[in-house]
Amino acid sequence: MTEPRLDVLAIGNAIVDVIADAPESFLEDEGLTKGAMLLVDEEEATRLYDQMGQGIEASGGSAANTAAGVAALGARAGFVGQVAPDQLGEVFTHDIRAKGVEFATEPADFGVSTARCLVLVTPDAHRTMNTYLGASQYLMVEALDEAQIESAAILYLEGYLWDPGAARYAMIKAIDVAHQAGRQVAFTLSDTFCIERHRDGFNALIDGGRVDILFANEAEIQALAAIPNFEQALATVKDKVKILVVTRSEKGAIAIAGDARAEVPAEPVGQVVDTTGAGDLFAAGFLAGQAQGRSLEQSLRMGAICAAEVISHYGARPEADLKALVAARLG
Repeated sequence: MTEPRLDVLAIGNAIVDVIADAPESFLEDEGLTKGAMLLVDEEEATRLYDQMGQGIEASGGSAANTAAGVAALGARAGFVGQVAPDQLGEVFTHDIRAKGVEFATEPADFGVSTARCLVLVTPDAHRTMNTYLGASQYLMVEALDEAQIESAAILYLEGYLWDPGAARYAMIKAIDVAHQAGRQVAFTLSDTFCIERHRDGFNALIDGGRVDILFANEAEIQALAAIPNFEQALATVKDKVKILVVTRSEKGAIAIAGDARAEVPAEPVGQVVDTTGAGDLFAAGFLAGQAQGRSLEQSLRMGAICAAEVISHYGARPEADLKALVAARLG
């Protein structure tokens, strides 16, 4: 097996994030459920955008956030995702490349515009997301560069992209290419609503040995196992993957690999401003730690450091020097 050229290659929705403050009353007026993620069509996305306050625009999407975090930590990251040949597609492409992430997926015209996620942040730091998936859901197997997949030590996939059939097929193809090349495959469950729709499909992936590293939060692992008890849910899933990583918000995080189990507390945060991207950046820290040959515990701590940084400000991308933060706290 050749030495990897990339440490992590992420595949997911290519989305431009638009993040803005919003009072509780705005959510009530719009009939939105705080903290939820709602899929909207292009017309509704345009209408809601017009109603929002001034926002921050940047390349986003769960797996893209993770790739940006991996690059910020000094590891070699790539991203695969579909944009349209429009202004937002150019914004996404320029922004993610500027973060040091290899992005080579060509824009494609499917008659829809580039995806966007309208993120409303209430004063309690909860984010309510309204997502128009647009071109991102048209990621085709033809868009994959098999040599790029083969060159990555870890292929990282987001559960959010499991909805559209074409993208699901592309992800399965990428998994097969990675495993045939002797690489590892990581998968994040993304959200409980994804699990409710695709529990059987996710479990088939996991039971079939197609996932080496599984990321979930406490609610997601319980939903996947269909067991309300946290420890019982862990026990049900842990032996099906090489590494199981579960985040628990302020209670820290756990990683299990065979008989080894590591737990770390959450990193202290002066003020939680916006939880957007916390799980994505946690995954970035953990994966970068694994790429550097660190232990489970140190990789968890790297994830916790990255998550703490991203929730201390608006947006799903780090603003502080993650490499310096990790060096100061872990060496």
